[in-house]
Amino acid sequence: MLSAFAQAFRTPDLRRKLLFTLFIMAMFRLGSYIPTPGVDSKAIQSCLSQESEANLLDLVNLFSGGALLQLSVFALGIMPYITASIIVQLLRVVIPRFDDLHHEGQTGQAKLTQYTRYLTIFLGILQATTTLTLARTGRMFSGCSEKVLAEDSWWMFLIMVIVMMAGTAVVMWLGELITERGIGNGMSLLIFTSIIARLPSQMLAIGQSGKWGSVLVILLLLLAVTLAVVYVEQAQRRIPVQYAKRMIGRRQYGGTTTYIPLKINMSGVIPVIFASSILALPAMVAQFGEPTDAWVQWISTHLHQGDWVYLSVYSLFILFFAFFYTSITFNPEEVADNMKRYGGFIPGYRAGRPTAEFLSYVINRITTAGSLYLVVIALLPSLLIIPLKLSASQMPFGGTTLLIIVGVGLQTVKEINTQLQQHHYEGFLR
Repeated sequence: MLSAFAQAFRTPDLRRKLLFTLFIMAMFRLGSYIPTPGVDSKAIQSCLSQESEANLLDLVNLFSGGALLQLSVFALGIMPYITASIIVQLLRVVIPRFDDLHHEGQTGQAKLTQYTRYLTIFLGILQATTTLTLARTGRMFSGCSEKVLAEDSWWMFLIMVIVMMAGTAVVMWLGELITERGIGNGMSLLIFTSIIARLPSQMLAIGQSGKWGSVLVILLLLLAVTLAVVYVEQAQRRIPVQYAKRMIGRRQYGGTTTYIPLKINMSGVIPVIFASSILALPAMVAQFGEPTDAWVQWISTHLHQGDWVYLSVYSLFILFFAFFYTSITFNPEEVADNMKRYGGFIPGYRAGRPTAEFLSYVINRITTAGSLYLVVIALLPSLLIIPLKLSASQMPFGGTTLLIIVGVGLQTVKEINTQLQQHHYEGFLR
């Protein structure tokens, strides 16, 4: 991997793309520290230093690189775009028009991207309003009596919502710039930047509390889990496919053998994000209730990372969304029809329905293994809190964090290798 990066910096075209990507990532981090107008930065820092428990907004704060709880210009980060992208993908099942656009090629994808942008702006306004309302009512930081908003008026509240919404649009634009003019995967790289930026400070905070042994254990475990995630994410089940020979005029077509690569974890990190988001909703709703209410007390007692009720429901949600998302992204009947149309077949199975049934059988078995793997990775940080004697807010990584870091890292290295090969072939042809 290091040799690929070194060779990329020696290539002028790739060097420009890498430097441009690093510049955009630096601009993204800079915007995470610029406070929104009307925010008292000193009061926020005081509240952050008093925060000892996991916050209900920790998932969004994770994807913003800590900018959310600081109420910065880029406070919402990339989370509205992620949510909008997932919603648009799920709407393909409900709205036939979206599914038709998905199959129309580049033109349809451009239209879906436009819908995703509009939905991102709407969700940005909604999330900014919710976040500022929690900050205004003093429920954003538990146990902190500081007033984080310097001026409490409706017009300043409106200005703050507009600034945060504009920050969301700028973050979306920065991600698209990396995709178009950088090394690709712009949105994923911005998430990667947000997560990596917080790890050193969190590890240092654990060490300064006198738990350097826990830091060493976490680093060793992080290395071991990363190797396991890389191994599983690269694993494939290859279904052999043969194409019959066809004579068109005097030319012979087909007669080749290829395969269908089926990943063990076809759903990626989406099930973990979905499960975390849904379980964060009851805690968010409870913030608007009275602390003496029975339902608020039950949510506060059971729906946190150290409780068995939370871990059990969390695991069930991951299993459900792993199967649900895989069924959306991979349609065995569509794959079987495409194979039949072009004269392909799986050895031992007739084209058409038998092929679709075989693919359904294989994908269900693979998804079962992949979903259990996601559950183990997602629960591991929560289970480590007890022996390491750490609070949920002190744990520097989670299942979502590991999957995103490793996945984005692998995809970035593959993209660089692909562009290096293209440059090599171009030079060879010359």
